[in-house]
Amino acid sequence: MQYQPTNDPDERYPLVSFIITYYELPASMLRECIDSILALALNAEEREIILVDDGSALTPLPSLADVAHQLTYIRQPNGGLSAARNTGLKMARGRYIQFVDADDMLVAGHYDHCLDIARFHQPDVVMFSFTTEQVKGLAYHDEEPTSGAEHMRKHNIRGSACGYLFRRSILGSLRFTPGIVHEDEEFTPLLLLRAETLRTTDAQAYFYRQRPQSITTAKEPRLQLRRLNDLKDIIGRLHHQAAMMPHNERLALQRRVAQLTMDYIYKVIVDTRSKSYLKHRLAELSRKGLFPLPDQDYTTKYKWFRRISSTDAGLNVLLRLLPMMNRER
Repeated sequence: MQYQPTNDPDERYPLVSFIITYYELPASMLRECIDSILALALNAEEREIILVDDGSALTPLPSLADVAHQLTYIRQPNGGLSAARNTGLKMARGRYIQFVDADDMLVAGHYDHCLDIARFHQPDVVMFSFTTEQVKGLAYHDEEPTSGAEHMRKHNIRGSACGYLFRRSILGSLRFTPGIVHEDEEFTPLLLLRAETLRTTDAQAYFYRQRPQSITTAKEPRLQLRRLNDLKDIIGRLHHQAAMMPHNERLALQRRVAQLTMDYIYKVIVDTRSKSYLKHRLAELSRKGLFPLPDQDYTTKYKWFRRISSTDAGLNVLLRLLPMMNRER
């Protein structure tokens, strides 16, 4: 099937703006990331590659000399991932936005399928799968279209904003909150609630490399406490916004808030292993109406965690078992 252009005035803009955020990484990783975008089934007029250097000590441009003409390079003082992505959004002209972390890659073939979904069906959001291994084959299964709110009411979602190809026009004033960790956990559900049409595919379109020195995985107590505090604040803000939303959107966001609260309690136990600290945090959640977890039939894991965490005896079991199970992974 051949793609037929529409009369949409946005046709004069690139199909996709790829926003790459870069900070103190090996230039070879960044080059692999850019090459993976250049390998996609897009001509130069259909793509825009925006590279935001968030204050690295050395610019990566010398290693990108042969492809520099295909990039928009922005160098700014270090402000964190949120600030870098917001800068990319300010510069983007594409009809769709795709975030790519500089140490990750897009998978040709699989991501091309996502592009075809955008071309032929023009949804607000295309949601695809991640992979950490080499992808073989080009077989995909696509779900029937739905709204972002309906999807969130029935499913858990992946927090990473890199897992979604989305229309720039649905953003409105939505941006990442600067200066926090877990910024995606706040941005992504609010983005999906704006999607009137969401198309989901199991195409493994995004290759993710987990680095042990990342701020989201580092084990230093100072960083662990920062991650916990930022996640707690995000949960509180989402909970507050859900209360002011229409019925369908409220139910969708409440499910996400409950899931994030469960994850937060789990992280408090695993990262601190402190009963007194856990009790203090649970008291904070309780005052906000977030604990005990709501009695909802979300997932089997959620139901079991809710039941166990609702009693002192259950919390003692979690304090004893979860850190041990986490060490064995």
